[in-house]
Amino acid sequence: MELDWHRLLLPEYGAARAAQMGERAAVWTHQVPPKSGTVYLCCADGEGNMVSWIQSNYMGFGSGIVVDGTGIALQNRGADFSLDPKDANCLKPGKRTYHTIIPGFLMKDDRPVGPFGVMGGYMQPQGHVQVVMNYVDFHLDPQQALDAPRWQWLRDGNIAVETRFNADLARELQRRGHQIHMEMNTSAFGRGQMIVRLENGVLVGGTESRTDSNISCF
Repeated sequence: MELDWHRLLLPEYGAARAAQMGERAAVWTHQVPPKSGTVYLCCADGEGNMVSWIQSNYMGFGSGIVVDGTGIALQNRGADFSLDPKDANCLKPGKRTYHTIIPGFLMKDDRPVGPFGVMGGYMQPQGHVQVVMNYVDFHLDPQQALDAPRWQWLRDGNIAVETRFNADLARELQRRGHQIHMEMNTSAFGRGQMIVRLENGVLVGGTESRTDSNISCF
């Protein structure tokens, strides 16, 4: 909690809240709960096992189905799917329905390199492209690949960039007709994790600096 719950039990607090009651109805809440949320997790062990895992509640408490004894609510990202034949995203044989749940995994020469993932709604596919590009093309390590300044295509030529984004690149994009917007909220550019296995078997992990992430080694 962001405040000391003991304060909520004080008689003075109750009296102050009661005094705020008037003739008109009002909604009283300390903080509006988030309407949705996504968690990404990746792990690897010394035997070569690797997992790229993502869980997302599209809205509310997900499907409303809770796994017995765990308190874990099953997700409801299936809400993005469609059975309407007129819908471009209609589900049918031989077709992968579009959605933004993308637990990624890197392979090279038919051998596993490691799991990675970037959360963040429709930033997910864009975040994946940038992280993989940073790692494969620019040869950054996992932490550098995640920390590098990001951009996000919005629509109609509008592109959001982080405050750390290269100013020369931003001006060049603007010169080519893009509308550049500097976004102060870093979490809008996704939140990711990454683990790679080096050729000598050493595991190297990186964790997102834009939000409350962590990495553990055992």
